[in-house]
Amino acid sequence: MARKRKGRDISGWLVVDKPAGLTSTAVVNKVRWALQAKKAGHAGTLDPEATGVLAVALGEATKTVPYITDALKAYEFTVRLGQATNTDDAEGEVIASSDARPDETTIKEALHAFVGEIMQVPPKYSAVKIDGQRAYKLARDGEDFEVEPRPLWVEELVMLDRPDPDHVVLAMTCGKGGYVRAIARDLGEALGCFGHVTCLRRIWSGPFRAEDGLTLDQIDALAHSPELDSHIRPLEEGLEDLPQVRCTDAGLARLKNGNPGMVVASDIDYGEECWASHDGRAVAVGRFKAGELHPSRVFNQ
Repeated sequence: MARKRKGRDISGWLVVDKPAGLTSTAVVNKVRWALQAKKAGHAGTLDPEATGVLAVALGEATKTVPYITDALKAYEFTVRLGQATNTDDAEGEVIASSDARPDETTIKEALHAFVGEIMQVPPKYSAVKIDGQRAYKLARDGEDFEVEPRPLWVEELVMLDRPDPDHVVLAMTCGKGGYVRAIARDLGEALGCFGHVTCLRRIWSGPFRAEDGLTLDQIDALAHSPELDSHIRPLEEGLEDLPQVRCTDAGLARLKNGNPGMVVASDIDYGEECWASHDGRAVAVGRFKAGELHPSRVFNQ
């Protein structure tokens, strides 16, 4: 018999302003402990040394994680020009260097090549899988391997500051699966001077913003208290990018059992993915077909 997981049945989102020096998994574990939650996960991994918004899904909200993962995200980061590292960030070893330092105009012109639909090769020290194994593990073991390029949508990439000849501060808005370290690496190569990330902060992810997040110190201070519960945001915020339909009373009963149910909709195309609500609460996500929602995920709130 499967062991029943202990904890509270709470659903929603807690937005964390992640500090440097912790993995995303460690942050999720801290949140789960502080809320005594039965189930928790995060939407979009941040590197250990990165800071900023990490949206932690609780309970039934974990079913909406893919929609936040797919949403646009914004980053601010600093690139150290003149050096390449084996990890593409400041944690790695310098493997190449250059005395070349491009001027601001050259940098701004080079950024255009990284906007729109681009092909990006993730860093070798990343969580992508190569023949079933994580790339970072193969890299640490000294294995020789190649990472295949993958498509990435970059909405915007702009220069914010040039504090000194060795550094440039950039802001990027991109879609799912983007590696800021790869942008720094490839920009350095395009400029002929090498480059790696020294500082990275995620400003927002979908509807969640870093300035609205709690720090880990705040979470520690509020642990196991109703005040921490008051910071939990509705599950429905994770569905913001999907159109909404409304269940009929009869449709509600059918959808709760995982069956197609009648919904009231406007401006929804046949086969379009959407979410159904009843009294403002999410009931299911699915495809709209001939007046019914055919559910792929059902929420038990």
